[in-house]
Amino acid sequence: MMLKVGELARRAGLTVRTLHHYDSIGLLKPSGRSDAGYRLYNRDDVARLHQVQALRRFGMALADIGHFLAQPGASLPDLIARQIDALDHQIAEAAKLRAQLSALRGQLLAGEEPELASWLTTLEQMTVYDKYFSKQELQQMPIYHDAAARGEWAQLVAAVGEKMAAGISPADPAVQQLAARWMATFSQHAGGSADIMQRLDNMWAREETVRTQSGITPEMRGYIASANGEAKLAIYAKYMLPEEIAIMRKHFQCRAREWPELIGALRAQISSDPSPAAPAARELARKWFELFTDMVGTAPDARLRFRKAHDNEPALNAGRLMSDDLLEFLRQAHAGA
Repeated sequence: MMLKVGELARRAGLTVRTLHHYDSIGLLKPSGRSDAGYRLYNRDDVARLHQVQALRRFGMALADIGHFLAQPGASLPDLIARQIDALDHQIAEAAKLRAQLSALRGQLLAGEEPELASWLTTLEQMTVYDKYFSKQELQQMPIYHDAAARGEWAQLVAAVGEKMAAGISPADPAVQQLAARWMATFSQHAGGSADIMQRLDNMWAREETVRTQSGITPEMRGYIASANGEAKLAIYAKYMLPEEIAIMRKHFQCRAREWPELIGALRAQISSDPSPAAPAARELARKWFELFTDMVGTAPDARLRFRKAHDNEPALNAGRLMSDDLLEFLRQAHAGA
């Protein structure tokens, strides 16, 4: 049995354009063509699509998926086992919520008024994380399901809070070391996914309940961002001219928060339509290059020095949200604009 591209897209919950894109990048090529030239997919093609979509749900970039599947040791049974583990976690979380709801119902039926904490716990379980993450993604996040990870994070928040309370500048080396540890822990507790890091940061910014529980205030996030910015500027200074560093410092102070929002929009765009030729993709590419120009300037030699710094300094790339597949998507979108 062979499926046409439209039928496969419908049954897989994807768009035809997505399958065309997978074909164009060599990720999923159809095994045949009809007399009219339509793509035709067989059982092996559908099995490979299962692998691709499973890995996408685990947060793997498209470029990395191709490399992973090309490895001789790539195993479909192992991948399905990971999906089963994710579902087991989802079932466990649903069971926790069911138990909480049953307890609330029992209290109400008995004429008792549940404590405020019981209502809040139920509401948090029902809403906060579900607004930002799928159950499969929550499985990747130690900060969500690992008590030791949450304890480590609480200690880090307390240490940063002490520096802030003491009025120590973000440019202080001790604060910069703490900020580097913050970013490394952030990446580790987000399962190493730049996309999940971005959504966690959005959650901290928007959810008052999460800020209260975690102790991560907007001021603390700004303090860490300033410390990381100063540490990076010290590295850039080995490559960039003093006047260029002044431009970058102003950019970090005024527009640094625009980067995570733009990267989040890019990931959302790729998820809904992976074609760089889409008008929305071209508009995002325009915004990205405008923001990059505000940071580095228009001089070709300044941009070359900026890229050389990133090529030579691993610290500049540690914990970065901008992955190689996003950069390639932007280049293609910008070239077609």
